[in-house]
Amino acid sequence: MTGFHEVQFPLRLALGTSGGPVRRTDIVSLSNGRENRNARWRDSRRSYDAGSGIRSIGDLYEVLAFFEARRGGLYGFRFRDPLDWKSCAPGEAPSDMDQVIGTGDGATAVFPLVKTYGDAGGAWVRRIAKPVAGTVVVSVDGLAVDPEAYAVDVVAGTATFAAGHVPPAGAVVRAGFAFDVPVRFAIDRIDVSLAHFDAGRIPSIPLTEILP
Repeated sequence: MTGFHEVQFPLRLALGTSGGPVRRTDIVSLSNGRENRNARWRDSRRSYDAGSGIRSIGDLYEVLAFFEARRGGLYGFRFRDPLDWKSCAPGEAPSDMDQVIGTGDGATAVFPLVKTYGDAGGAWVRRIAKPVAGTVVVSVDGLAVDPEAYAVDVVAGTATFAAGHVPPAGAVVRAGFAFDVPVRFAIDRIDVSLAHFDAGRIPSIPLTEILP
């Protein structure tokens, strides 16, 4: 992923963030009253607004400094989705049984991290590009794998098994993790309003996901 800084938008400044997944669907109404629907995007794309509300001068300056360091929308960065940032449900802890990330064939050593959203009606598999360092745990056929047996690339979002530990054919590989969303500023201008002598607000800080 080019034009990306491996830094995270400050968590305490992201309180009050709104947003979530966005999809694009073409809907054509037919003369008989029925519809034709077509997905324009294969994957959803997340969009957020991290508008700060009332903040101290120090917090406002921190946002401005972060914006300037990214040069507006030029460089991407990590952002913690306040609702969806783990391989499991919000109230649970990541487990090495959370997500199926592949099936061994005896030769493949690199497995991209993914998260599946699904129910009886269907499923969608999301590529996880920015796992959080130190949070990834892996299992093969239900048995936890020694962390020394694999390496995690937190920039590319992959787990690579070391020689001698490659999953055998038919073995189900699972993983658990925390992750960030790769985003960029959706604007090249930040407007700051000083409501008081020592406090103010930034009404809107729109962010958009960068797809891997």
